[in-house]
Amino acid sequence: MSAPPGSTGEPYAEWAARLFDPARRHAKPEALRGIRVLDLSVIIFGPATADFLGELGAEVIKVEMPGQGDVTRILGHAGCFWKNVSVAFFPQNHGKYHVGVDMHHADGQALIRKLAARSDVLVENFKPGTTEAKWGLGYRQLREINPRLIYVANTGFGQWGPFAEGRASYDGLAQAVSGLTGISGFEGALPIKSGNYLGDWFGACLAAMGTLAALRWRDHTGEGQFVEMAQCEGLVRALDWTWVYAGLTGRDRAKTGNRDPVFVPSGIYACRDGHVALVAGTDAEFRGLAEALERPDLAADVRFATGGSRRQPAHADALDVLIGTWCATRSRADIEAAARHYGFAAAPVMSARDQYEDPHFRARGSVEELDDQVYGRVVDYGPAPQLSATPPRHKWAGRPVGWHNRHVLQGILGLPDEEIADLERRGIVGRWGDRRGAKPPDDWAGEGHLL
Repeated sequence: MSAPPGSTGEPYAEWAARLFDPARRHAKPEALRGIRVLDLSVIIFGPATADFLGELGAEVIKVEMPGQGDVTRILGHAGCFWKNVSVAFFPQNHGKYHVGVDMHHADGQALIRKLAARSDVLVENFKPGTTEAKWGLGYRQLREINPRLIYVANTGFGQWGPFAEGRASYDGLAQAVSGLTGISGFEGALPIKSGNYLGDWFGACLAAMGTLAALRWRDHTGEGQFVEMAQCEGLVRALDWTWVYAGLTGRDRAKTGNRDPVFVPSGIYACRDGHVALVAGTDAEFRGLAEALERPDLAADVRFATGGSRRQPAHADALDVLIGTWCATRSRADIEAAARHYGFAAAPVMSARDQYEDPHFRARGSVEELDDQVYGRVVDYGPAPQLSATPPRHKWAGRPVGWHNRHVLQGILGLPDEEIADLERRGIVGRWGDRRGAKPPDDWAGEGHLL
């Protein structure tokens, strides 16, 4: 057989592994190099938006309150602290330049305006209108000093509308309003929210996508714009056919627990050493599963012969019993091996330790280790998506509050030493103080490392 046009004959998997090799990330160019992002946001939704842009090469300046910083620095009980900072802080604050500025003070607001004048993107996630009314730093004010600025405002329910005005949001509220919670869980039981802050992370991804589109538009027109992202609407966009089904049938989408509403059998099953996810969505896959169960007769049973018959609740329940009994006596590896051999789908329900030790994630850089200047060896999730020519990357973990004050105030704004010293004396600019969450590790090497 001849090779496909343009092929070198190299096996595809080897070619792809070489093309996307995580070890070469830092040797390749960055897609957003030269773009500056001013991050005024807190917690996850806004910071993750800026983090995604930073992974792609943007220079991100994170503004925090001197002495305390972002609240995620202290989230969680004391057991969550590591080297004086909560582990909740790191995932959305890679590679940022940290500056401590008090935006409540007029002179602090003046510094933000100077930074906005030199930035391409600004990200905030306060209640609608807060930056404008409280600090004079809203889009309408900042566009007067920088018409090219792309102003990104993340909220739970939008900048306007009957449900949005004056309303704060948390991820759990956004999941509830989106309808995601209403279709999650088991029929007859309480609805269940996602186990992580899905609304924050997915909303941040869409906000970053909107930012990239706005940057592209600016390339054509020279004009910035206002990008707003409502957390709940991001999740609404992810509800696939829920609304279409309700519109056509007049009924809400049913809660199906761990069972896929389309592909049956499917579910989460207990095995000897944990749990597995298993799906046999096509007739061919089901025949393979029946062989694995040593029940080839099931494929000819009228209850299970077609996808439509397998989706009948009573028939699906019967299959769950058979599969659950079979899984209970086997390990996750046994079930995965059977799935590969017989042609159905199965994968382990992974724990954090499973992911940490998994050779697939390690090979792809989806789990990576950083040798960080401040925190030492840090194990983290790697960036996504993968790009062959301009791959995203993590340059360092988060930094203590105000770590990069000199770099930002002197290097970017050009402020003289005496002006910076005056701002520090008056508390408008500052660093971490002796506050857990904001300060460096106890074994930090000293002032010589500050930028």
